[in-house]
Amino acid sequence: MSIERVEIPADWPVEEISRLIRELLVLIGEDPDREGMERTPVRVAQMFAELTAGYRVNPDALVNDALFDVSYDEMVVVRDIELYSLCEHHMLPFYGYAHVAYIPNGRILGLSKIPRVVEMFARRLQVQERLTEQIAQFLDDLLHPQGVAVVIEAVHMCAVMRGVKKANARMVTSAMRGLFKTNTRTRSEFLSLIGHDRRP
Repeated sequence: MSIERVEIPADWPVEEISRLIRELLVLIGEDPDREGMERTPVRVAQMFAELTAGYRVNPDALVNDALFDVSYDEMVVVRDIELYSLCEHHMLPFYGYAHVAYIPNGRILGLSKIPRVVEMFARRLQVQERLTEQIAQFLDDLLHPQGVAVVIEAVHMCAVMRGVKKANARMVTSAMRGLFKTNTRTRSEFLSLIGHDRRP
């Protein structure tokens, strides 16, 4: 299954989800039969197929043709990977960027696969802390590298639209494995490459 072009699965429960969304609209005081709203329950049901597509991605199929034996042992960094996810507490979006690095140990992963790994875990109900850990652990288990580092910075709409209503608050999380955790210079190089050493 492709992450970029999500097709609604044949067994996706569009009718059941649509019925529940229609009931929700009535309960909050909306008229689901008024002009502009007639197809909203169906559209929302279809939207959730896309926003939760990560549950239906086979990780092995995602990376099976993109592992290469290469004698390269310097840092590989993919920065500014856009991500969009849904917070599991309020089901409101959070969005931002992931920065991912690893130091190969005889094996590398094709460049396009790293954003796909981020997307696979982001397209689920999430908390940012777990999302960061899942990406790091997946790459660590897959590549057995000398080290893995993941930093995610995101804006959470549950803190912007409701609650504390702080529009400029960003959450930053990190997960470090191997040399990134044990070697200060390696960690500092990574943070420098993604620009975090220059930020206030």
